[in-house]
Amino acid sequence: MSNNNKAILEAANAAIAQGNYEEFLSFCTDDTEWTFVGDKTLKGKADVHQWMATEYVEPPLNIVANLIAEGDFVTALGDLTIKDEDGKAAHYSYCDVWRFRGGKMVELKAFVIKTNVKDDSNAA
Repeated sequence: MSNNNKAILEAANAAIAQGNYEEFLSFCTDDTEWTFVGDKTLKGKADVHQWMATEYVEPPLNIVANLIAEGDFVTALGDLTIKDEDGKAAHYSYCDVWRFRGGKMVELKAFVIKTNVKDDSNAA
């Protein structure tokens, strides 16, 4: 089951990279709950969809360094770059702990830290 859950998360991440948030949400349960530790909790697909619509102005760049699976859990470690409405990039390091139920993502506990990475994409 662990390897199957890893494959599901990889497919879900691929949907995000393509900006296909509806496909991503198809990998989540209706009652999915996302906790951004120290920040907020999203409850249900509608909350997650609304959050994605405001946070992901364009698809984020997600570099997954490690995926670790055990039972109903998959932990992803990596780095994320998100652009705002003005095209300014913000960089983060993260550890996401996903819990699966019935082949879908039911719970996320996300530990996200903003990092200071220089963005040279706007250099002349």
